[in-house]
Amino acid sequence: MIDSLSWATVYPELLLLGMACVIAIYDLFVTSPLRGATHRLTLLTLAVVAVLTGYAAASGETIAGFGGMVVSDPMGNWLKCFATIAMMVTLVYGRPYAGARDMLRGGEMFTLSMLALLGMFVMISGHNFLVIYLGLELLTLSSYALVALRRDDLKATEAAMKYFVLGALASGFLLYGLSLVYGATGSLDIPTVAQVIAAGVDQPQVLVLGLVFVVAGLAFKLGVVPFHMWVPDVYHGSPTAVTLIIGGAPKLAAFAIVIRLLVEGLVPLAFDWQQMVAVLAVVSLLVGNLAAIAQTNMKRMLAFSTIAQMGFMLLAFVAGVGAGGDGSNMANAYGAAMFYVVTYVLTTLATFGVLLLLTRQGFESEDIADLAGLNQRSPLYAGVLAVCMFSLVGVPPLVGFYAKLSVLQALLEAGGSAHLWLAVFAVLMSLVGAFYYLRVVKVMYFDAPTQTAPIEAPLDVRAVLSVNGALVLVLGIIPGGLMALCAQAVAAMLL
Repeated sequence: MIDSLSWATVYPELLLLGMACVIAIYDLFVTSPLRGATHRLTLLTLAVVAVLTGYAAASGETIAGFGGMVVSDPMGNWLKCFATIAMMVTLVYGRPYAGARDMLRGGEMFTLSMLALLGMFVMISGHNFLVIYLGLELLTLSSYALVALRRDDLKATEAAMKYFVLGALASGFLLYGLSLVYGATGSLDIPTVAQVIAAGVDQPQVLVLGLVFVVAGLAFKLGVVPFHMWVPDVYHGSPTAVTLIIGGAPKLAAFAIVIRLLVEGLVPLAFDWQQMVAVLAVVSLLVGNLAAIAQTNMKRMLAFSTIAQMGFMLLAFVAGVGAGGDGSNMANAYGAAMFYVVTYVLTTLATFGVLLLLTRQGFESEDIADLAGLNQRSPLYAGVLAVCMFSLVGVPPLVGFYAKLSVLQALLEAGGSAHLWLAVFAVLMSLVGAFYYLRVVKVMYFDAPTQTAPIEAPLDVRAVLSVNGALVLVLGIIPGGLMALCAQAVAAMLL
């Protein structure tokens, strides 16, 4: 019999699942092509879930349920809260775009978005290999369907097929790696796996081989080199609203499973996986930044930018465990990684929010040239996008500067010449990245406008976008609260 404590660990997931089913049925009776009632009910549900997860995170309690297969801890609950808010913002930005392209006629976008968020929740809470894999598959299957939502669009269907094939391959990598770890340790529970590995296993070769496949599977979900092939094509081919669904909140869930699997489960093997992660981070920074320079399409440029940004975030994982298994820097390093991914998602939301604003019926604002003279058409939206670009570069006092600084500090505090050289390389790659980010600012402020159509947006979109852009600036001026929150949440997870 399952006790009440177990149900207490999953009540946000139960609410999401129940309301996703209710909204799917309710939408059958909605006749408006813009699905206003469905949209409002979805946002109300997500607002309640965000409040519940935020309250649970603020309480600081850690509860394990269902025999230890699921855990509710501050780190997981904050990530759930941020992911829910990110999904709410995404749906606010994306609804006018989707409505103009007949993507809301069946209401599937709202239901699939909620199911994708449910998958993220399960990934974040999972303390068992099978639970994490279940959440991962729920997220990816929902994402495949969202990418292919415009069935008459050749680019979208091609992107969905590429995403499906490569996603299935990556899921196979991860599942095979987890099965090898299970074979070597005899357990699927993450804490038990860590204890068995620390005590020593009979077949270390099998364990290390499993680790290689696990890291490869995680690298695909983060979209880092050499498992990045899907990112530019899926970002480019997907409807822009769906691109934001894929490129926003799921990054928080991907960070969570990296923490759960590598830090909580496989930390005795940190010497091995940190070397692999370091290589992934270096090549991602190199390839992502250099490839982004050559892009003229804004969505492809942001896709390669994502690859580089995730590579920068992975550097914090290299700094967690020092020589001889010294874990004194773990809370600092992984807290910096969490702060980095949260602020990156915040900036990505505002960036794509502006791109979605510039689209209209029959016109996709995808090329960098489409942003020409944006400041003359709308100083507010040009300012928001400029703030986001400067933040992604890492210009103070914007939040992106402190995100990069916290990762670099974690690297330097880890000690060792290798960490120093990694920090120097990361700074150099950030300078390279400044070229393509600042090119966008130059086009907005100094090029003659090619479009004269007025920029029209609903009040809710304008309000949310203004707050979103302001947060990128405000959290850069006073970053201490969010940084402390991330550090405390990770420290509580490590206890």
